[in-house]
Amino acid sequence: MNDDAIDPKAGLPEPVRDHLGQQLRSMLSVGQEKPRFLGDDPAPDATFAPQLQRLETRLKTHEEGTGAVEHALDRILDAFGVTPDDGKPAETKPTA
Repeated sequence: MNDDAIDPKAGLPEPVRDHLGQQLRSMLSVGQEKPRFLGDDPAPDATFAPQLQRLETRLKTHEEGTGAVEHALDRILDAFGVTPDDGKPAETKPTA
């Protein structure tokens, strides 16, 4: 196959694909058995532990923060005697 005749819309040339495929196969452990169920994978690599810890902390903080804000807003609405029906946000009157 002539390199000049390659369609520009086609993928990468075959030598480049082969090279990238070899690099990818050398990085992946192909011999591992597939898990039977989701969550059966072994523990993640220790190099990802700091990132996973930060992600878990961020998610937990977000959940707790959202709950705290919701609770505070409920208390504010209760203080003003506003009771939204069916979970719809309370309508506010424009102030001049």
